Amino acid sequence: MATLNLYDIDFSAWAHEQSEYLKQKKFKLIDLTHLIQEVEEMGNQNRHELKNRLVILLIHLLKWRFQPERKGNSWYQTIANQRLDIADLLEDNPSLKHPLPELFLKAYKLAVSKASIETGINKNIFPVESLWTLNQILDENFFPN
Repeated sequence: MATLNLYDIDFSAWAHEQSEYLKQKKFKLIDLTHLIQEVEEMGNQNRHELKNRLVILLIHLLKWRFQPERKGNSWYQTIANQRLDIADLLEDNPSLKHPLPELFLKAYKLAVSKASIETGINKNIFPVESLWTLNQILDENFFPN
């Protein structure tokens, strides 16, 4: 049976302990395996957040385009807020601009599936590829006709 360490028992205490070891330069005591894993996960979280925000933005743009009779202030606010949050995320993490086109393509596919569920519109009605460019969806003045 594997021995549990502080990482497995109490993540918060483990993180505090690792921080103290780093501050005190007690490098031999650092749980390097888990620390590397956590640092990598932190970077992945930002990428995941960016993709999720793109999905939400695209869902609302699809609904705006394919259910024009239902568009309202809440959809407008969601679109505007996602654009602002994406801009902030990219400003704080400039390295995320590199995978942005790939994330946009993945986000569109997810957005189509989710928009279909939310609207009741058959998934096949939505275009296979986005009607809009990445620059368009991020443009605060762009709203589909």
